[in-house]
Amino acid sequence: MTASLIQRRLSVEHVRDLITSAPYESAHLHDVQRASFALHLRGVARPGHRRLDAWSVEHARQAPRAFLWTPGAARRTIGNATVRRAHREATTLPEALDHELDARRARAAAGYARPGSLDYWLESLPPAVLSLVRAEALTWVATLVECTRGLALPWAIVTSDAYYDLAGARTTLRGRRDLVVVPDERRVVVRLRSGQPGRYAGTGLRVDLLVDSLAEPSTPAAARMIGLWPEAGVALAVDGTLENLRAAARALVRTAGAPSTQAVHQAA
Repeated sequence: MTASLIQRRLSVEHVRDLITSAPYESAHLHDVQRASFALHLRGVARPGHRRLDAWSVEHARQAPRAFLWTPGAARRTIGNATVRRAHREATTLPEALDHELDARRARAAAGYARPGSLDYWLESLPPAVLSLVRAEALTWVATLVECTRGLALPWAIVTSDAYYDLAGARTTLRGRRDLVVVPDERRVVVRLRSGQPGRYAGTGLRVDLLVDSLAEPSTPAAARMIGLWPEAGVALAVDGTLENLRAAARALVRTAGAPSTQAVHQAA
């Protein structure tokens, strides 16, 4: 099996097919493979602590930008939490969004949010900007719900991205994941991205696949990692093969040595 990339036009039918046609067997990373990967990262000497993800691999030649909260940057976190809240409270999505925003702002007002966090930023916003945040989050929610429409399979919005810390290599990895579908004994992970897939989008998907696998040491890799670009109408996917995991590991080691990739970019 090779580190191949599957491409489809984005539609409910194609997404459902990508999920149901995922292979029944996937690779399982063992301790020796994890140790080898960490050893290679330790071999790339850099000052300070590295934080790498799919975006930093896809844009390894670009200098990182300082992160600032904006309505566009906040929509994914708020939108995913809104869908989870709507299911948990059995309420409508607009109501769940209002409850989510109110709860976050209340936590910050009570002093439970650290400076620089999303909740802290939300609490400081004037009504006009808060309306923009709400509009962006509703757009994200609508896109996410549309992607799951007609999906008669068990699925859930994940509570967080996948994180894996390699203390000896002074490196933290983040794997993006928005939706997990479990059609049977398989596990399929879906992520959403804005814009259109770039030249190295497949490499980014493999990185998310690898980090998800590293963060779940007791289980095999996801049967398939699917990336959706609704604005471009494109769906890409990679299978949980050892070849794809190895390709991701090589890409992360290369990126670790690049001078411009020192921070995770929180893109929507």
